[in-house]
Amino acid sequence: MKQASSPAAEEEDSVRQSLRTLSDSISRVQILKGKWSLAAAKVNTLLDRLSDLSAAAANSLSADLLRAIAATSSAAAALADACRSPNPPGGKLKTQNDVDSISAKLDAHINDLQVLVRSDAADAATAAGRREPVRSEARNLLTRLQIGSNEYKSSVLDSLLGLLQEDDKHIFIAAAYGVVPILVNLLDSSSSSEIKEKTVTAIARISAVDSNNHLLSAEGLLLLNNLLRVLESGSVFAKEKACVAIKALSNSKENARAIVSRGGISSLLEICLQGTPNSQALAAGVLRSLSAFEEIKNSIIEENAVPALLILCNSGTAMAQENSYGCFCNLLPGNDELKLTFAREGGIESLTNFWDCTAPSVHSLEVAVTLIRILSTSPIIADVLLSRAFLDRVVRLLSCGVLGVRIAAARALPEMAYNSKLRKELGAMGCISLLVGMLDGKAVEEREAAAMALLELISYAPNRRILRKEEKGIICIVQLLDPSVKDLNREYPLSILSAIVHDKKCRKMAVVAGARLHLQKLVDANVAGAKKVLDGLRGGGPWGVFGKG
Repeated sequence: MKQASSPAAEEEDSVRQSLRTLSDSISRVQILKGKWSLAAAKVNTLLDRLSDLSAAAANSLSADLLRAIAATSSAAAALADACRSPNPPGGKLKTQNDVDSISAKLDAHINDLQVLVRSDAADAATAAGRREPVRSEARNLLTRLQIGSNEYKSSVLDSLLGLLQEDDKHIFIAAAYGVVPILVNLLDSSSSSEIKEKTVTAIARISAVDSNNHLLSAEGLLLLNNLLRVLESGSVFAKEKACVAIKALSNSKENARAIVSRGGISSLLEICLQGTPNSQALAAGVLRSLSAFEEIKNSIIEENAVPALLILCNSGTAMAQENSYGCFCNLLPGNDELKLTFAREGGIESLTNFWDCTAPSVHSLEVAVTLIRILSTSPIIADVLLSRAFLDRVVRLLSCGVLGVRIAAARALPEMAYNSKLRKELGAMGCISLLVGMLDGKAVEEREAAAMALLELISYAPNRRILRKEEKGIICIVQLLDPSVKDLNREYPLSILSAIVHDKKCRKMAVVAGARLHLQKLVDANVAGAKKVLDGLRGGGPWGVFGKG
């Protein structure tokens, strides 16, 4: 038996992880979905066939094959990420050819793997024994699921659920043998409420593994329509599981439209008002996903969702509250009347309670901070939030250990600091130092959010002096000008630097940190504002967007 600590085992595990990463990337593509769906099936086949590799077969040939599979996975994942855009960098025709090429390579790897395993059948049998009982059981259960009486099928479903619950790897194996189409057909054809409930439970379990969601999506409206019927008339338990599965499908705009057109919002709101605490939270989670689509927002509002969501904000479980706030984060932007309704109907009080008492962890505060940012765009509500000490709460999160929460807090500050008095207060609270620390973070999103907040705060002149005194402040700002830092808006660091380099000491520190080299590259790339700052460093240009301070 292969030892878990052996190099061969580690290499095989690494390849498995790269294939799972590829599956996850494929599940997010927005173009060429048909071709990617075929590629995803081949990835699942590779994952299953890798189980046949054994320690005895782990010779130089298998090592070469594993490295080739890893290389293909890496290239395919990068290509899949590019296909998340409707206009991939290489153009649609070239991208289509690249996807076909990747698919052919996956076929070749599957064939090579079969040949390699057959070449050492005796040794392969040992490794196959690790998963063969599971594969055999899965094949047997899926065959039995298609024959016999309802009572018989119900018993088979119990066994299948037991298998799926044991290990996520068992889900991959069952998926490779076509469990999803069989379950969808069973859900569509059976009139037994017991079988429907167990079938929906199995589908929900499969949907819990994100890389399998493309298999559910491939079943299209047949699956979605049946899940919506369960949502309308199923048992309490079945409705909960239907919500789980629908949530996995609701990330697609086409599916979101189908859910709305088939009365799904009404069914979800009924659960929010009358369901069990757990089903309420799950239904609110589906609404949160649906509300992310601009064209769906009005449908949710018109179905009178706001009162139901406000009730959950006040009396739902922590997860129900979090999902309801997330829904409001999607519904409120650009709708001042709805913001005022949220505030008038007790939304701020419930948010205060959630923040201070209910939130299970600091992770849960990301959605709350985002909602604070959106509400702060209304001057009337912003004053109320300040009176409830939300400014202090947000600043404290700038130093928390959760990346997403830190980013949300930094993004909220420019909206909350809407006058000089508040900017002065934030400077006195040590906010500048905290944001400088975020400038040195690893994530581009964190660095950009911190720069955006700093730019707002230094519009108050004394805060510029605080920034100039920060030991790493200038260095971190200059680092953001480096063209090798991808996907970062240069407007913020350029404007910050422009505002402070009139000071001789700051100018010298910026030059030592390499600002001229970075700025010249940005000038050559025609980045707006770069030439002005470069001239300022040379002593021959105007000083900054805020003037001296």
